[in-house]
Amino acid sequence: MAFLDGTRPIAIAHRGGTEIAPENTIAAFRSAWELGFNYLETDVHLTADGTLVAFHDDQLDRVTDHTGSIASLPWAEVSGARIHGVHAIPTLEELLEEFPDARFNIDAKHDDAAVALVWTLRRHGALGRVCVGGFSDQRLGRIRALAGPGLCTSAGPREIAREVARARLRRSPNDRSLSRPVATPYRCLQVPVRHRQLEILTPELVHQAHLRGIDVHVWTIDEPLEMNRVLDMGVDGVMTDHPTVLRTVLRRRGEWTN
Repeated sequence: MAFLDGTRPIAIAHRGGTEIAPENTIAAFRSAWELGFNYLETDVHLTADGTLVAFHDDQLDRVTDHTGSIASLPWAEVSGARIHGVHAIPTLEELLEEFPDARFNIDAKHDDAAVALVWTLRRHGALGRVCVGGFSDQRLGRIRALAGPGLCTSAGPREIAREVARARLRRSPNDRSLSRPVATPYRCLQVPVRHRQLEILTPELVHQAHLRGIDVHVWTIDEPLEMNRVLDMGVDGVMTDHPTVLRTVLRRRGEWTN
């Protein structure tokens, strides 16, 4: 099983989705899986004693009944927190074991998580079914060096900036300087539609990436009109907090392949 194998476009449940259960809970991931989502997105942080947890924020405060920084707390304390007062925080190992056939898109949230993340993926034989992204080029570089070519990674911020600049040149599709295959350490671009006032996702970005064998995934799209718009651009994947909405859109387009 390889992360990018399969028919495009791929549908990715962002943090498992939030329609049925709170984000980053086993219940949320299970609901997305049962809807037919083979791709699940999550985030990882490392506790003070080295446990990788699937959780977005670096602090427990926003969505749990506990407070404090995950990095400063032992797993015994973090494990006692309940998301919305009900749901336990899952570890990455729990997710890999609970969903052995799922592909995971993992956002590595902290530099200290790099070694533990690669070790955990190797231990579970999961390198091939995971794509790792993040908002730090240095962190992604370290993860790539530790994992080797068997792990799919998405582009980091500086790499995305270069791809956006390339697309903005708006050269002819026949320009060989842009269309020839170029070896990159990343296999996909995972981007928002825009960042502040800058439009990131454009037809040119998708086109130039495809010419060079790079997939384009867009996050986080929750409205049907916007889903259709980005799909019309030819994106290879869509992340959403609303899995049932995305499934309906893809079915109506005849593109639901999960």
